Amino acid sequence: MKVFRYVLGGLGVLTIAIGARLVAGVPDPLGVLVWLAGALVLHDGIIAPVVLAAGLLVAAVPARGHLRGALVTGGALVLVTLPALLRPGSPVNPSALPLPYGRNLLIVLAAVAVVTAALALARRHHRRGPRP
Repeated sequence: MKVFRYVLGGLGVLTIAIGARLVAGVPDPLGVLVWLAGALVLHDGIIAPVVLAAGLLVAAVPARGHLRGALVTGGALVLVTLPALLRPGSPVNPSALPLPYGRNLLIVLAAVAVVTAALALARRHHRRGPRP
């Protein structure tokens, strides 16, 4: 187990060294470092506390497994769609974003909510068993 820990540590240090070398080769390394610092602040200051608070709120819900799955799925969908939603102006290539991403995101999130509710109700019905 100790060897495995050293191997993982060595791989981590190697990865950091590769990343540092790549950042040093960028024409504006300060911009990259500012972006990385902003990502760190965004994650540790906003995203992690929101996820922890949501987890505490969901802990008392009977169908918490389904709800957690829906929240993770919805969060991933929003994170993937966010760059397209926040991009200022129209795209250089009009075929890159031909659809209304905001509306479609809401439709997909509604579908996730409906499927989650159906699964939770089906599980609740299954636990009760058949009625005599």
